[in-house]
Amino acid sequence: MRLLHTMLRVGDLDRSIAFYTEVLGMRLLRRQDYPEGKFTLAFIGYQDESEGAVIELTHNWGVTAYEMGNAFGHIALAVPDAYRACDDIRARSGKIVREAGPMKHGNTVIAFAEDPDGYKIELIQRN
Repeated sequence: MRLLHTMLRVGDLDRSIAFYTEVLGMRLLRRQDYPEGKFTLAFIGYQDESEGAVIELTHNWGVTAYEMGNAFGHIALAVPDAYRACDDIRARSGKIVREAGPMKHGNTVIAFAEDPDGYKIELIQRN
């Protein structure tokens, strides 16, 4: 077994694709409309689906926003330098909601960004 993808429901698919590709540097791997079901799926990631886990963005036609709830936590990305990653994300008009620095009760350097729908992305510095 292996992890294939994580699905996120988004209110504006093009805006979300732009964030994940232009701000976080992922690639749009595939996109398909399902007219009978009135939804579109887009798969994004840093590598092909055959090689690693990706994110599935689901846009249900006519739905522009979702309640975030309190069960989902975040998506985590490894970065070589969390401080620089924050600067790069800001330079691409991304939103940083927790600046880079050591995590509470530990030494690992982390930061958090937020996508257009409010999903949190943790940046974990890996040397």
